[in-house]
Amino acid sequence: MPYHFLEVAVTPSVRAAQADMGVDQIWLGENDRPSDTLTENEIAFIATRDSFYIASVSETGWPYVQHRGGKAGFLKVVDPQTMAFADYRGNRQYISAGNFAANDRACLFLMDYVRRTRLKVYAHVERLTLDADPSLTDLVSDPTYRGRAERIFKLRLEAYDWNCPQHIIPRYTEQQVEQAVAPLRQKLQQLEAENAALRARLEGKSE
Repeated sequence: MPYHFLEVAVTPSVRAAQADMGVDQIWLGENDRPSDTLTENEIAFIATRDSFYIASVSETGWPYVQHRGGKAGFLKVVDPQTMAFADYRGNRQYISAGNFAANDRACLFLMDYVRRTRLKVYAHVERLTLDADPSLTDLVSDPTYRGRAERIFKLRLEAYDWNCPQHIIPRYTEQQVEQAVAPLRQKLQQLEAENAALRARLEGKSE
C-alpha cells in the first residue's frame, strides 16, 4: 500500500526537488509502514512529552510555528487517530487559533532530545469550547497546572512519521541533570565526611 505520510508531504514541487538531487526513486513504490493510526510505540512516546511544536498556515500563505508545553503527557491520545490538549492563555495574539479557523491543517514536531528522536505528525485541528465536550475537557484538564485554559484543540490524525536522529543535538532538562549528578553529590558528601574525620584524627594525634 502507498505510504500515506508521503502522499500528504510529497507534492509535484517536492518530487521535482527530489529528482534534482537524484533521490526521487527512493520514495516511489509500495510501502507498508503504518502512518495513519498511532501504535503503542507512538502513544507511549506522546505520553512522555512535555512539549511540542505546532505549525499552522495563515490565509496569506505564511506559516506560523508555536511551542506548546506542560506536564509530561499533557497532549492526550483520545484514540489511535485522535489527540487533544488544553490551550492555555498566553500573549493573547491568537495567531494559531485564527489560522486553524481558516485552515484546519497542522503539523506537529514532538522531540526527545535525550534519545535524539523526533515524531512528526500531520493533523486536522478542531477548536472546541471548554463546555463543548465535558468528558474531553476532563481528560485534558490538570487542576494543578498554573494556567487558564481557554479552549480545547482536538487533533484528527492524518499521517505521522519518525525522523532519523541526524543533527539532533542532545539536550537535558534540569530534572534530568539533577538525577545524573545526584550520585556524584552523594559521593562528594561521603568523601568530605571521610576527610573531616581523618582531619579530626590527625589533629587529635598532634595535640
